[in-house]
Amino acid sequence: MNQPIKYVDELNEYYGSLGHPPYQWTINDSAPLYRLDRPLNECTVSLLTSGGVSRTCELPFDPDARNDHRLDEVANGTPEDDFQIHDSYYDHTDADRDINCIFPLQRLRELAEDGEIGALANRLWSGFMGRIYNRSKVLEESGPAFAEELERDGVDILIAAPS
Repeated sequence: MNQPIKYVDELNEYYGSLGHPPYQWTINDSAPLYRLDRPLNECTVSLLTSGGVSRTCELPFDPDARNDHRLDEVANGTPEDDFQIHDSYYDHTDADRDINCIFPLQRLRELAEDGEIGALANRLWSGFMGRIYNRSKVLEESGPAFAEELERDGVDILIAAPS
């Protein structure tokens, strides 16, 4: 049987001191392995960060939010200096200097330009950053809605960059 990661108790104690209930970790018993049906250089790739990244023209994320299912679209052509980070759960000093630390937009553009990946999707994503305790909403609503958007964009591979 799977054993919890050793830092779980420490995290629960810390979050409990902030008023959060004990976290119920999700255990996926049937996560299917999907083998790509074409080479990587023919695949469309998108990106999701949960690191509190938003465009400067958008409302910043609430760094202390709970159950925040907000999901922002980020256009592929967004300049690298058009981002802000609002998250209190990790030190984002380096990402403040170079957004590619948590949202590797430029690196993915380079991979597409070099032909390593087929294309970078027109839309990239930032969201799901609030401490989400209502997992059933993710499984039944937010996750499937997000998957539909990825399918609409013809995405073959999603890179998740959690914070």
